[in-house]
Amino acid sequence: MASNNTTEQSAFMLRDGYDIPVYGLANGKFYYVHIPAIVCIAVSLSCALAAITLSFRRKSYRTFFSKWSKSERLVVYLSTFDALFSVSHLPDHLQIVITKDHVRPRELCTIYGFMLVVFFAAQMLIVNVVAIDAFVMMYFNKKIYFGKYDSGLLVLTFGVPFVGAVVAAVYGQFGPMGSACFYDAVKGNVANLSFTTIPLPIVMTVNITLYILTWFKIRNQVNNLKNTLGPLTRTTNAPCKAARNMSMFVLTAFVQWWSVAVFGVWALVVNNPAQIPEILHDIGVIFTNLGGIMNLIIYLKLKRTDLQRQTNELRAASSNTTVKTLSTGSIQSKDSLSD
Repeated sequence: MASNNTTEQSAFMLRDGYDIPVYGLANGKFYYVHIPAIVCIAVSLSCALAAITLSFRRKSYRTFFSKWSKSERLVVYLSTFDALFSVSHLPDHLQIVITKDHVRPRELCTIYGFMLVVFFAAQMLIVNVVAIDAFVMMYFNKKIYFGKYDSGLLVLTFGVPFVGAVVAAVYGQFGPMGSACFYDAVKGNVANLSFTTIPLPIVMTVNITLYILTWFKIRNQVNNLKNTLGPLTRTTNAPCKAARNMSMFVLTAFVQWWSVAVFGVWALVVNNPAQIPEILHDIGVIFTNLGGIMNLIIYLKLKRTDLQRQTNELRAASSNTTVKTLSTGSIQSKDSLSD
């Protein structure tokens, strides 16, 4: 009985996240959490920077808004957001590993948490816009206008999370969560519930639903066009290819953030988040830090598709030239015979 009273009193006296123990120190899982996280973040950051660098080496920045496709610009945006996410997350884990303590001072932990929330939410919102765009393209044959210089897209996906994070910071919602700086484990429950726990599963569900519907529409439309017109030309296949490219972003976002969405739903069902299996937390440490790798894969896929398109066009042009040459030669031969 005394033990229960002590536990209740201790829980009641928790002032903020600094009063909770660092995750993993007590059960020997400390390095099993942070070392994989550091490795994944470092690799993800390298891949994100590689995707950005290769994108601008392949095409000029001067034509970014005029000649780059939506998918190519989205790779740059998502890679940039993920690189900034990794830049704010890597020193967080490194400091915890070195000191075996929470990140101090609190202001530094608040900055890390602020940046994580902004760039995490920016990625989710931009993928949500992509899912809606692909759906509208396939079902209504329309494209969503992102605004001049993609201003509408960037204001929504970066501006909205930034304003929300500022409000959360003013009310002291950021701080240690046990294994990193994010929402304060004691004081940040309202922001965590409002910005992550509830919205993320909803956004993920919407994205996956739109992804499935879009893929069914793509498959049916491609089959119908093949049955009607035969092999698809570049023009007839363009909307399907664009929607297919867009859908890749939705799929990779699901791979990256599914564990966080499951954790959020589980936290709503149980009375105490401590009842959620630790393995889900450990899995989340790996998958949430793979964004840069996903974006590099998408870039390589888009590059491969573009190279195949260019090769097919060259072959078609070469074939047409050969046919014209043969036709011209045949005509000339007939003329010489008639002479």
